[in-house]
Formats: sequence, structure tokens, C-alpha cells
Amino acid sequence: MTEEMKIQGINGPVVTLPGKTGLSMSETVYVGHKRLIGEVIAITDEKTTVQVYESTTMLKPGEPVFGTGYPMRCMLAPGLLSGIYDGIGRPLDKIEEQSGAFIGSGADIPTVDCEKKWNITVKVKVGDAVKAGTVYAVCPETQSIEHRMIVPVSVSGTVVRVADDGEHTVLDELIAVKTEKGEVSLNSVTYQPIREPRAVSERMLSNEPLITGQRIIDTMFPIAKGGAAAIPGGFGTGKTMLQHQFAKWSDADIIVYIGCGERGNEMTQVLTEFSELIDPKTGRSMLERTVLIANTSNMPVAAREASIYTGVTIAEYYRDMGYDVAVMADSTSRWAEALREISGRLEEMPAEEGFPAYLPSRLSAFYERAGYIRTLSGDMASVTIIGAVSPQGNDFSEPVTQNTKRFIRCFWALDKSLAYARHYPSVNWINSYSEYQNDLFYWFDNNVAPDFSALRIRLGAILQEEDRLMEIVKLIGGDLLANDQKLTLEIAKCIRVGFLQQNAFVPADAYVTIKKQYLMMKAIIGTYDRAAGLTKEQIPVSVIAKTGVFERLTKLKFELTSDDEAQANKITDEISGALDALEASYSGEDK
Repeated sequence: MTEEMKIQGINGPVVTLPGKTGLSMSETVYVGHKRLIGEVIAITDEKTTVQVYESTTMLKPGEPVFGTGYPMRCMLAPGLLSGIYDGIGRPLDKIEEQSGAFIGSGADIPTVDCEKKWNITVKVKVGDAVKAGTVYAVCPETQSIEHRMIVPVSVSGTVVRVADDGEHTVLDELIAVKTEKGEVSLNSVTYQPIREPRAVSERMLSNEPLITGQRIIDTMFPIAKGGAAAIPGGFGTGKTMLQHQFAKWSDADIIVYIGCGERGNEMTQVLTEFSELIDPKTGRSMLERTVLIANTSNMPVAAREASIYTGVTIAEYYRDMGYDVAVMADSTSRWAEALREISGRLEEMPAEEGFPAYLPSRLSAFYERAGYIRTLSGDMASVTIIGAVSPQGNDFSEPVTQNTKRFIRCFWALDKSLAYARHYPSVNWINSYSEYQNDLFYWFDNNVAPDFSALRIRLGAILQEEDRLMEIVKLIGGDLLANDQKLTLEIAKCIRVGFLQQNAFVPADAYVTIKKQYLMMKAIIGTYDRAAGLTKEQIPVSVIAKTGVFERLTKLKFELTSDDEAQANKITDEISGALDALEASYSGEDK
């Protein structure tokens, strides 16, 4: 230990060391006698600055700092699924066993259990040539997910030693590879720097949607697998609940849920719900394909900044096995606030609203790690990132929201007035958008129905027209509108209440297949066209409403219990029959 490697100053989570210390940029260090985990974030001739990921209470100047020689990294191995970790990848259940309900200082516990044995099957034999991306062993991590051990990027050569199939810990050697630089031993563990994206073979254009079961998302504003989306909304608009729905019902193989800076009770709710929820894919617990990163608002602010990198690194790890992974970050505003606090302690020049000038580049570094890719193994896989944004005062012009829009292609704007009216999801259909619609056009038309996209466009046009007509109604009232305009308002109401609004507490409506969404759209537009024909015959919309067809459309989401086309046709035939009867009774002298 040299004199230069002792603490000079402490400012919250920021610790400074005097002079040149020999430490490297982004190197992981242990700070003080309690060996708090930190990371080097700045080096000058005068001082070295360290960001500490634990509480620095009771830390004193003069205490030693120990370098590790490696960057801030995440331990990747079987056992990650079903676990809950803090912002730097430490398992919270193991920390609780060691120090109780509160995290003790200097708790340096491996991310996965190094003593647990896994039933591992080696997939290569002596003499096989392996390279980056080769799957050399597999094991059942859970009953629904197979864990695949992949040769790292730096290794290429010939297998010279192979372990027997059977029970192994993650640290046991599985194969040995002879490379140009010598023999390399491979076990089940990979260490990945959290701020460096994992290598891929090729980034592809995604033409397949991530189906969420939420009608306003899948039909109106879809997101592609490998896409990036933001959910901005003020307090109480339902950002967290919408992400919970995505995590529960989306057709991703694995979910990584990052609670960065949100309230602890929200993470408790996630744990409670997911442990009780049955995965519709496997019939088993939802936790079996979920990883939870919890760095709540009462945890160290510096670790909050690292938490989203830890989460997306784990997501990329499973992506490289060939899985589709969805990352839920709740919320990136709290993460940006951590950047602002640390930047302030570093005495950096602030930009808009006190956020650091490098906020856009940090947001970019996060969202750009989403993608639909060809892995080094040759599989097609994806990481989809959905980040919640919590603008203060519901102000979408603030820096985090505006800079986020630069790096995402799907924007689901939550509306406070809809939320307070109990309209769930409270996604505003006027302010939201998805730039993936054109990319997914052929998938919907080829895999759902040839007229799916055409019906979606008509649905959106009706809602846009309603928005225009409501401005007129505010000025002159609804009675002076033309008959066809009154019909537009009635059908728009059916779309809003019967299609866009969804009840998460009703099993038939919590998750809706894409086929059922299409059948509902078809019924609504079919009724609209039929009713439009009646209005041309001067039949008042008020008279059409008395047949109950609009009310029937509103309740269609409950009446149509599945994606059975025969049942949907029966309902639409009954609606058409009621309108035919009205037309017949309104003809001749009665007209």
C-alpha cells in the first residue's frame, strides 16, 4: 500500500485520492477498511476520483483504497433467473442472510451461488474446433429456460480436455481449449464489463412485433422485438403498472426488470405478484424466467446509475443464448437524477435543469443496446428496452423526456386526465406514436389477417377525426353537428371504451391475443360502415343508438371470450341484423 492510495477527500458517494495512483479509468476498487465497492470515474495529474456504490457513512480520510485491475463487471452464470439483485449485481437474499434486513457495508457476495451444483451436459468433445459463440455446454437453469454456455470472444482453438456430464458447480472446469496463446480453461462463469455491449455477429432490421396483449400497444402503437420505447407520464398515470403488464404478458422469453430509484413498495409488489403469477407459456411461476434488479430510492444513489447497465448486460447475456429478452427500466428519470447528483458533487458545469451535459450520450449508450441481432452462434435473438420516464409536473418538455425521444422509436405518452378517469392503459392516442408500424406492416398482414393494417389505419383516423370534432363541439355544441359527424363521435366512443380501455383485473381482458384484437377491430369498423349507410338514408344516429349496437360494441371485449372467429361472426351478424331491422322499419311511409 502506497501513500498515494489513501483517501484524501469524501463528498457523499464521491471519494478522491491524491496524485497519480496507477489506477485505470473505470477500474473497480475497494474503498476503506470495510472494502466498499467503487469505480474510478476520473483521473487527472492532481487527483483520482472514485464513485462509491455503497454508503460512505463512517468512511474517513486516510483509509486505504485497493485496486482490482478489472473494470466494473457483472458475474454471469447459471442461477441468475428468479434472483433479485442490487444495482451492482449482489444477491439481496444472500446479503439478508449475512447482515439482516439492511445491507451491511462491504458486502462482497458473488452474484450466483458458487457451491450449488447444476446438471451440466457438455456439447463438444476432444479435438473439436471451437470459436467465439460456440455452445460448449448446457444445463436446465429452470424448467422453462435452458442455460447455454458460450465460448467467449477472446477464445478460439481446439478442445483438449472435456469434463464428464453430470453435477458441476459454476466454477468447475468444463472444457479446456488450446489456443495460439496457450491453454484456456472454461467453466460456467463469464465476467462482462457492464458498460461495454457484448459482441454480436450482425445487427438486423426487426420485422416481428413484441406482442404484449395490450390492445392500444399491439394494434395502435406496436413495438418490434429489439426495439426501444419510452413510457413518459406524471405521478399516478400508471407507468409502473403498464410495465408490470408487459413483464407478465409479453411474448419475450426472459424479462429483466430494473427498479432504479423507484419506491421499495413497488419492487415488493413485483416480487409478490410474479411469485404468484402463473406463466401462460409454461404453466409455472413467472419468476422462473425473470431477473429483478432492485436499486430503490433509499439505496445508494451511485449504484442507481450502475443498475441499468447491470440489467442490460444480463439481458445481452441471455440474448446471446438465442432468447428474446425484454428489459423494463423504471424509471430512467430517477437514474438521470443520480447522474445529476454525482455530477454536482464532481463540480461539473451543469446543463439544462442541472442535468450534466453528457446526459444525451448516457441515454444513447443505454437505449442503443437494444436490437434484433444475429448472435455469434448464428441464432436470431433480441433485446427490447422499455424505459419509464417520470417528468416532474407531467412536463414532457423537460430534458430527460426530450433527449429520450432522440433514441427511441416508440413513444407511449400517458395522460393524467385518462388515468384519473380510470381509463387503463392511460396511453394518449393523439400524442403517442410508433415508428415501427411500417416495419411490421407485412408481419401483421401475413400472420394475422390481410386487412389488419388497413383496419388499424381506419381506427386511428376515426380517433383523429373525433379529436377535431370535439374542438367544434366545445364551441357550438354537439346538436349542430351533421349526422355522419355524430356517428363518428359514437363510434370513437366505442373504440375508446370498448377497445382501447382494458381491465387488468378481468382474466378475459387482462391479456388479449392479437387475433382477438383483429376480430374486435373488424366488428367495430364493420358496424361503422353499416351504420354510415343508414345515416345516408337520413336515419338519425340517436335512433341507431336505441338499437343497442353501440353499447354492444363497448361490451364486445367481455362478450368475445376468445379469438374464435365463429363466435365473432355470430356477434357481428346479430349487430347487422339489428341494423337491418331498423332500416326495414324506417323505410316507406315511416321514413
